Amino acid sequence: MYVKIMSASVLGVEGRLIEVEVNICSGLPQVSVVGLPDSAVRESVERVRAAIQNGGMKFPMDRITINLAPADLRKEGSAFDLAIAAGILCASGQVDERLLDDTMFIGELSLNGTVRTVPGVLPMTELARNTGIRRVIVPQDAVTEASLISGIEVFGISSLEEWINGFIDDRDTSFNSASRTKFLANDLQAVQSRWGSGEQESEIDLSDVIGQEQGKRALLIAASGMHNLLFIGPPGTGKTMLCRRLPTLMPPLDDKEALSVTKIFSVCGKLDNGHSGLIRRRTFRAPHHSISTAGLIGGGSMPKPGEVTLAHHGILFLDEMPEFSRTSLEALRQPLEDREVTIGRALGVCRFPARFMLAASMNPCPCGYYGGGVDDRPCTCTPTGIARYRARMSGPLADRLDLQVELPRQAVRQGTNVGMTSAQAREIVMDAVRRQKTRYAKHGFQWNSQLQGPLLKKYAKLSSDAEMMLQQVYDQLGLSFRAHDRILKMSRTIADLAGKETIRLEDVAEAISYRCLDKAAE
Repeated sequence: MYVKIMSASVLGVEGRLIEVEVNICSGLPQVSVVGLPDSAVRESVERVRAAIQNGGMKFPMDRITINLAPADLRKEGSAFDLAIAAGILCASGQVDERLLDDTMFIGELSLNGTVRTVPGVLPMTELARNTGIRRVIVPQDAVTEASLISGIEVFGISSLEEWINGFIDDRDTSFNSASRTKFLANDLQAVQSRWGSGEQESEIDLSDVIGQEQGKRALLIAASGMHNLLFIGPPGTGKTMLCRRLPTLMPPLDDKEALSVTKIFSVCGKLDNGHSGLIRRRTFRAPHHSISTAGLIGGGSMPKPGEVTLAHHGILFLDEMPEFSRTSLEALRQPLEDREVTIGRALGVCRFPARFMLAASMNPCPCGYYGGGVDDRPCTCTPTGIARYRARMSGPLADRLDLQVELPRQAVRQGTNVGMTSAQAREIVMDAVRRQKTRYAKHGFQWNSQLQGPLLKKYAKLSSDAEMMLQQVYDQLGLSFRAHDRILKMSRTIADLAGKETIRLEDVAEAISYRCLDKAAE
C-alpha cells in the first residue's frame, strides 16, 4: 500500500516542502530510504521501528520503501521521523490514511516514542501555511514557536502513542474534540498580547559611561541611521562599553523584522523554549577573534548561517578588530554591501540575510598607547609595527565603516554628574527613525544607510555651502566614491537628528570629522 505524508526541511533560513512517500509490498523484510538522505535520515528507520513497537503498534515485516521527494535535494536532520512513522502506520492499515490530509508532520522520535523538537519549526510552519496546508503536528515543546504563525492549526504531541491513541477519533476520522484542547491560539496579535513584546529590561545603560561625549554622539548617529561604526583608542577608554550599549538605544523590531530574526534563531536551534513570543530586541552578536570564516559568514557542506546572519537587523560587534584573521575580515566586504551572504555548493546555492550594523573597536597600535598622551605609559611600538598592525584591516573594509571615531584617554573626574541615559537617547533616536520611515515608506526601506543611486541624490540634498565644502574635502583627502556617499548618508542622519530636511554645512562638517582613517591616509 502507498501513502504520501507532508513534511519539511530547511534550506538556508526558509522551509522547503518534502513529500514523504511510503510504499509497503510483499517481500523480504527490508527498509530502504531513498531521496539523497544523510546519515541522520537513514538512521531514522531504527528510531521509528523502536518508537512504533514501544507505542503498542506493529512494525510491518514486509518490504518498505521510503522516498523523500524531491529526490535531487539532499535531506538532513531528524525532522522526518514523525512523518515516516505516520506513513508506515497508515500504509500498513493500522491508522486511517485520511488523517494525513492537509497535515504536515514535524518531529524527531526517541526509541520509547517520545517526540523531540527539531531546529527550524518556525520557518517550516510558515511554509505549511503558505502552501495551503491546514494543520501542522509538532513536538509539544515546539507548540509555542509554531503558533507564532497565524492562519494554521497547530497541534502539539509529546509522544507517538499520544497521536495514535489520543488524536484519532474512529467515528469521524478527524482530530477529536479532546485533542483540540492542545491547540494553542495562533493568531499573531493574540500571542503577542498574551506573551508581551519579548523585550527584556537591560542591566546596562548609556549613563554608565563617564565622559566620551563624542563617542556617545557617534552612537546616536549610528543607531539612528544604522551606520557602521569603529572606535579607535587606548585600552580602557570605553570602546567596548559604548558598543555594548548600542542595543539599548535602538528601536525594537517591527513585526516583519521580528519574524525574520526569530526564524533565523529557530533554524540555528538557538530559541529558548521558555522564550515568550517573537524576538523583539535587536540582537547583539560578539564573536571571539578566533572564529573561523565559516563561523562568521556561514558555510559547511550543507550551508548553515553564521554570525552575520544571527546579527540580522541587529549589531555585529568585533572587539579588537585587527585580531581577527584577515580572511574573515575580508569576507565581510560582500555582506556589508549586498546585505546578504551567498554561499555556493555543488548541490546548490544558499542565500542568508545579513542586514546588520557592524560595530568594531581597535587599539591605535599593538601596545595600545600610541598617541595616548600619557608620559608614564609611552608607546613601545616601532613605526613598522604600527603600520603592520593597522594594515590587518584593509582599506576597502575601512572604507565601509561610516563612522571612524578616535576616543581619547579620559581623566578621572570626581562627582556624581550623570550623563544621558539610554532611555533619553532612545527617544532622540526614535524621532529620527520616524522621520526616515515616513520619508522612505513608498520605497520599502527605512534607514538612511540604505540610500543609494538616484534616491541618495533625491533625499540627501545639500545646501550650496555644504556641497562646496564636501567637494573640497573630497579632492583634498582623495576620498573614494563610497566614502563620499557614506558621508552624505551620515549627513542625512545628522540632519534628521536636528529635525532638518536640508543638509546644512555643520551637518557635513560633523560627518567628515568622523572619518579619522581617511584623514590619516592624507
